[in-house]
Amino acid sequence: MAAGYAEILRTRYATRLLAGTLVGRLPNATAAIAIVLFIRAEGGSYSLAGGLAAVYGVANAVGQPLLGRLVDLHGQARVQLPAALLSALAMALFAFTGPDRLAAAYVAVAAAGLFTPPLEGGLRALWPSVLGKEEQVHTAYAMDAIAQEVMFTVGPLLVTGCVALWSEGAALLVVNAVGVLGALSVVLSRPSRAWRSAPREAHWLGALRSPGLLALLGAFLFIGMALGSITVAAVSYADEHGGDAVYGWLMAALGLGALVGGSVYGARRWRGLPERRLSVLVALLAVCYVPLTLVPGVPSMTALTALAGVFLAPAIACAFIIVDRHAPRGTVTEAFSWLVTTFTVGASLGTAAAGPVVEWGGTAGGFAVPGLAGGAALLVLLATARVLVKPGETEVVAGSSENDRNGAVEPGFSAGHQA
Repeated sequence: MAAGYAEILRTRYATRLLAGTLVGRLPNATAAIAIVLFIRAEGGSYSLAGGLAAVYGVANAVGQPLLGRLVDLHGQARVQLPAALLSALAMALFAFTGPDRLAAAYVAVAAAGLFTPPLEGGLRALWPSVLGKEEQVHTAYAMDAIAQEVMFTVGPLLVTGCVALWSEGAALLVVNAVGVLGALSVVLSRPSRAWRSAPREAHWLGALRSPGLLALLGAFLFIGMALGSITVAAVSYADEHGGDAVYGWLMAALGLGALVGGSVYGARRWRGLPERRLSVLVALLAVCYVPLTLVPGVPSMTALTALAGVFLAPAIACAFIIVDRHAPRGTVTEAFSWLVTTFTVGASLGTAAAGPVVEWGGTAGGFAVPGLAGGAALLVLLATARVLVKPGETEVVAGSSENDRNGAVEPGFSAGHQA
């Protein structure tokens, strides 16, 4: 397992691109907690903090696919770095003005979210040209999914560390400055500068004209809901079993499970259609959510939460392959950005839905939401199975209005997606 990941990291530019992307995504991974801590330090209410964080999230969800389309049209360097600078400047404006000028605060956080560079989609578009071998790209996708778990675990710790050393406002400035450096490292690399998307057919829907991609996004909306609802139910559980420390253990266990599952999944070369494999992974994911409704004692609950995370990273990594298979020619960055947006929106919806459920049905009811959402994701995949599998079974002529595929049994990557 370690040898497979080490081989990728030894490939020229791979470590730089992965590390630069993770660092560049730090502002996005920490925005919610950084905004809340800053507003509270400035004497604002939790309602104001939540409202500003929500505005950032909505703007980010809108901006990712739009910027992803610009990357496909104009290249990474011309879009990613200016976007990173604009986002950081907007967050700096927010840090200096604070909540006293309310309109300015909302405009600033909205701009920061809107201009967050689509580094995730950009990295996934680069992997085929950097690694070359298809099996290595699949492993890199799994490593990418694992890195997401690490970032969303370590990021909040870095923010709280900055707050302890300096202040909440300084944390906003430092995190966003570091994010610009990460984006700069990526866009100045040779693969990023050389990458160009394939010529694309002019269409206002862009990547969304692919039925298979729409089906995948529908499923991942519910997977995002499952993950978002777990965080709310975990807070309720922690309130009943020991407070914030218990919540920290549960979230760490969820991330550890995803880390283990993603590591094992990425170490193996899988055969067969990834669309069918995704259905199995999502089914296992939904099944592993069900035992959470038992709400046992803290040690057992921690173990069940770790189990609930095991199939998350493999499902995400498998989805990356499917996105590449179904993205219309010349829209790969936009397509990956739509997956990020859909997952984020789903998580927000799950958070919103779980609150009333916990109040009505208690903690056990709250933990029922992830299982139901996982089941809904599986139903979407099963209902759209024919649409999802079609590109893998039919070779399509390049240059048509459909996807550009190479017809391999385990689908390869569109030549147009490579530098």
